[in-house]
Amino acid sequence: MRLLDEQYTRTPCYGVLKMVAHLRNLGHVVNAKRVRRLLRKMGLEAVYQKPNTSQRNPEHKVYPYLLRGLVIDRCDQVWSTDITYIRLASGFVYLMAVIDWYSRYVLGWALSTTLDADFCIEAVGTITERQQCEIFNTDQGAQFTTPRFTQPLLDKGIKISMDGRGRALDNIFVERL
Repeated sequence: MRLLDEQYTRTPCYGVLKMVAHLRNLGHVVNAKRVRRLLRKMGLEAVYQKPNTSQRNPEHKVYPYLLRGLVIDRCDQVWSTDITYIRLASGFVYLMAVIDWYSRYVLGWALSTTLDADFCIEAVGTITERQQCEIFNTDQGAQFTTPRFTQPLLDKGIKISMDGRGRALDNIFVERL
């Protein structure tokens, strides 16, 4: 258990199979069932991208999707954003990018090691200081439904549009990015 704890501290992204391989490299005869049992007993689990990163907060307002049937014929008409993750050798980071739907130009981006809203709010704030759009489209993730994210946009007269639940194609350009 001490060896598992030490390795977990160095590489928290290691799952059961990598831990088994590590212990075997050190000369210990272990199998996956034993390592899994010990990790559970110690309350350790691999840190990795889990599904449903776009869970919304039920207390936050959800805005309607405004882009259905809309002809996008100029820059700064519609911007869109989303969060994805980038796998690194020792874990991962989250990437939030803002894209212009007409030009497909990335207007700005931010990286974070956590999914809190602060890095999204800061990045969008920086972009909207120098230019502005008419409609800002996001998914219904908690980072984008918080009033700390939506209110500055509304104060600048920007309309907010949100994808329907489970509708990745509503935000296809930033999803492709």
